[in-house]
Amino acid sequence: MQPLAAVVAPGKEDHIQQFITDSPWLTDPLETLLAQRAQQMLGGKEAVLIIDDTCLTKFGTKSVGVARQYSGQAGKITTCQCLVSLTLAQHELPVPLALRLFLPQEWTRDPARLSAAGVPVEHQLPQTKWELALKELDRVREHVTFGMVLADAGYGVNAQFRQALTERGLLWSVGTTRTQTVYPKDVRLIPIPKIFRGRRPKHPTPSEDRQSVEEVLNGAAWQHLVWRHGTKGPLAGRFAAAYVRLADGEENAQGQHLPGQAAWIIGEQRRGEERKYSVCNLPANTPLARLVEVTKRRWACELTHRELKEEVGLDHFEGRSWQGLHHHAVLCMVALTFLQWLRLTQPDDLMGDTVPAIRAEVAGASPLPPPCRQCRACTALFSGP
Repeated sequence: MQPLAAVVAPGKEDHIQQFITDSPWLTDPLETLLAQRAQQMLGGKEAVLIIDDTCLTKFGTKSVGVARQYSGQAGKITTCQCLVSLTLAQHELPVPLALRLFLPQEWTRDPARLSAAGVPVEHQLPQTKWELALKELDRVREHVTFGMVLADAGYGVNAQFRQALTERGLLWSVGTTRTQTVYPKDVRLIPIPKIFRGRRPKHPTPSEDRQSVEEVLNGAAWQHLVWRHGTKGPLAGRFAAAYVRLADGEENAQGQHLPGQAAWIIGEQRRGEERKYSVCNLPANTPLARLVEVTKRRWACELTHRELKEEVGLDHFEGRSWQGLHHHAVLCMVALTFLQWLRLTQPDDLMGDTVPAIRAEVAGASPLPPPCRQCRACTALFSGP
């Protein structure tokens, strides 16, 4: 807040503090405007919507949502806040759409703690991360169009999440584990016989046994593919895929899931013996190169999280309230969206520059005297009918 105040309100840091932490303005209209601008910049069938989460390391117990939980940034269980994120990306250019705080059970079970942190009543009910992500997805779909939804294994292992995406008519590619079980694509269900011995079965019997994703792809043909050309050369790896039926259907008496929706399982061989796996509901005739290209586009959300923290200060917030955190988060999304818009629109060929380079270029320009005069760039991005 101090460097921000130095530009727009010198000597009045407390005014900026009050605006972000205590002022009662709503984030909803600005979040809607961000989604509309993201649609203008990147929306369309070639865009992907990436669901993920990012953590903010914290100390103490008073900050809203803080708990001992896994942090991808730290790579371990640590004390942090976790924000579910939605990112829109196309042509290697991502913009943030949503950042919503996840509340662990130790918070949702303590109404007094929720009230002390100013959590609105509508956000106090227990929700999993994937349920929170679906709620945000439904909100942004009113304003943004995209061709596919991507997510990592933290979301992709959940059958309810995958089925919810399918029920919404969406194509998706999500991470999974090597132990995810599947059936062959031509598996059929043997009807319950009319004549039987013992207790009447409640479920039909699959004609084929289940196997793990790892077992199926061990017998597949692995190919060397280049999925993208980066600044340091081609990015390549070994990949294999098989079209199967996921074992996410109805559960039988033995606790085993019957065949569910058809999908691709995709394996990636990394350096050494490490392998990563994904599932994807693109059509059965989709080429392997297309499966790999779509699946690898998930990396864009990691770039967004890094730039939100390193370039516009997402992890700098030191307040404790729900309102303050979400004020800060939406302002960070505005700032990053503006920088990405500069990459797309500036006539001096800034598209090839990184966000850090453009931010440095903007910061090096002559500062506007306070109060800030709205420049043509701000007007173009954040004004409209």
